[in-house]
Amino acid sequence: MNKMTPQIRFQGFTDDWEERKLGELASFSKGNGYTKNDLVEFGDPIILYGRLYTKYETVIEKVDTFVNKKDKSIISEGSEVIVPASGESSEDISRASVVGKSGIILGGDLNIIKPVNYIDSIFLALTISNGSQQKEMSKRAQGKSVVHLHNSDLKQVNILYPKLEEQQKIGSFFKQLDNTIALHQRMLDLLKEQKKGFLQKMFPKNGAKVPELRFSGFDDDWEERKLGDLGSVAMNKRIFKEQTSDVGDIPFYKIGTFGGTPDAFISRDIFEEYKSKYQYPEVGDILISASGSIGRTVVYQGYDEYFQDSNIVWLKHDQQLDNSFLKQFYSIVKWQGLEGSTIKRLYNKNILETKITLPSPEEQAQLGTFFKQLDDTIALHQRKLDLLKEQKKGFLQTMFAK
Repeated sequence: MNKMTPQIRFQGFTDDWEERKLGELASFSKGNGYTKNDLVEFGDPIILYGRLYTKYETVIEKVDTFVNKKDKSIISEGSEVIVPASGESSEDISRASVVGKSGIILGGDLNIIKPVNYIDSIFLALTISNGSQQKEMSKRAQGKSVVHLHNSDLKQVNILYPKLEEQQKIGSFFKQLDNTIALHQRMLDLLKEQKKGFLQKMFPKNGAKVPELRFSGFDDDWEERKLGDLGSVAMNKRIFKEQTSDVGDIPFYKIGTFGGTPDAFISRDIFEEYKSKYQYPEVGDILISASGSIGRTVVYQGYDEYFQDSNIVWLKHDQQLDNSFLKQFYSIVKWQGLEGSTIKRLYNKNILETKITLPSPEEQAQLGTFFKQLDDTIALHQRKLDLLKEQKKGFLQTMFAK
């Protein structure tokens, strides 16, 4: 490997990559007119520059935004590379997509690049968005609150490229990888929608005594109770800042790292003392975030870890509730009486006064098992999707010359 070749290549390609200014490899133009205010429900398909931020794709083949076509509109011929001409940051603006179809209107604030016949459009979009060119473009972006990137800036960007056949191999590889990622994303979205539908149908709503959909063998009315009738709010004993460190034996989860990666730790001595003297969750307890992004849940798995008092709490209910059932209730509950103006807080009284509609313990258990299996399936698909995205990130880092 040297500067003019990537770390990983397809078999049979050994030549050095060439370097030239983008202005020597393409012709340039701009999109014309149109803003979000011009969008209509039905009409002519259009790509606005914001799509490259909100719904980025290497190749755009399906468009779900429409306008009433105006005179002097810029219409795609297919295979154009588009780069936003403005954005919120220099990093965000350094991205490119290929317009995969002809007949699509290209809105204002889009730089349009039409590469010469020995530069593959998908390869060009990929290297602009991920190669060393991205950093170069970021440096050329101008502005403070809104940054701008003009065609004149793009023309000065240095492009490293191999022969057309290798470009096409690279472009095809990433297009197939993107299609696989998109397929897994659709499957994950479908599972989440299915779960949402089941939650709506398998829990009573609008004061009903029974849900719309039930397992066979259950026909009794559900009973409305307050959480405070079934248990009490528990939390860990307070840990003060001076008791924590950046490294240590026991992870200490604050509200900002709850459900993620801890950035503070406590000693094992403090952990063992506090765990033996004061309240501590049991395996299976559903921990709840009680401030900031309220209602996030984590199932305690029995690891040695500690949680910030009052911000991370759980309901101690002495097995009066099935925890898997309770977890699903937490995902749909509308907490009452939340306090605070800018930062909301869920106080103990809010939790204890919250009403829950309960079936028999047997039906709770069956519902809990059903949703746990569904959650496990969703988590499995999420891990697969995350792995694919990480693999793509790794390939992008190693398949382009720097």
